[in-house]
Amino acid sequence: MKYVPKHVALIMDGNGRWGKLRGLSRSEGHYAGTQTMEELIDASAEMGIEILTLYAFSTENWKRPQDEVNYLMSLPIKFFNKKLPEFMKRNIKILISGDIENLPKGTRNAVLKAMDKTKNNTGLIVNFALNYSSRSEIVHAITDILKDVKEQKLTLDQLDESVFDNYLYTKGLPDPDIIIRTGGEKRVSNFLMWQAADSELCFVDELFPDFKRELYIRAIEDVYQNHEATLNEWVV
Repeated sequence: MKYVPKHVALIMDGNGRWGKLRGLSRSEGHYAGTQTMEELIDASAEMGIEILTLYAFSTENWKRPQDEVNYLMSLPIKFFNKKLPEFMKRNIKILISGDIENLPKGTRNAVLKAMDKTKNNTGLIVNFALNYSSRSEIVHAITDILKDVKEQKLTLDQLDESVFDNYLYTKGLPDPDIIIRTGGEKRVSNFLMWQAADSELCFVDELFPDFKRELYIRAIEDVYQNHEATLNEWVV
């Protein structure tokens, strides 16, 4: 029997570098990355993966040049305007992990609309880590726990790992089986640090726009080479 991971998380690194290497702007590299992202969402749904978490924008990304940040903030608006009708037809559910409140109004409205429209869908969950920081997530969780203890909604004796999970952005989602990072870097960059405690880590050299369907499938297959899955079984 072939093995398909339940939850795959992707650090989509290398878009800007991909653009610069081709004499394009970093923003054009980010656009190319969205094309690959769409392909991998399709591949995940077809393979039977239940959850795909995509590291779309970290809190550190605000330090980038303003024109690049503005472009990155426009991408969710364009993406969901284009893809939301398709996601509804294909029963895909959108979630967001991150500090939504501090996104620009247009971006915030676009992601809130996507979550609301797809909330009853029961197929692939695509979870975008947007304005996300794992350290901030953990601090936010601790702050909420202390507040609930103070208000006597929770006692310290009740606090365990499963309770703590319910205070994270990823509440209700299982931890990722695999975290894949493209672009050649071998670090997790403040991504799902609590949730990654038992995750397989996979680092690939390809810049994200080049990380197409077959490379994605092969990366997962390489992690689970001791399982019975084969590339041909996974290609639909």
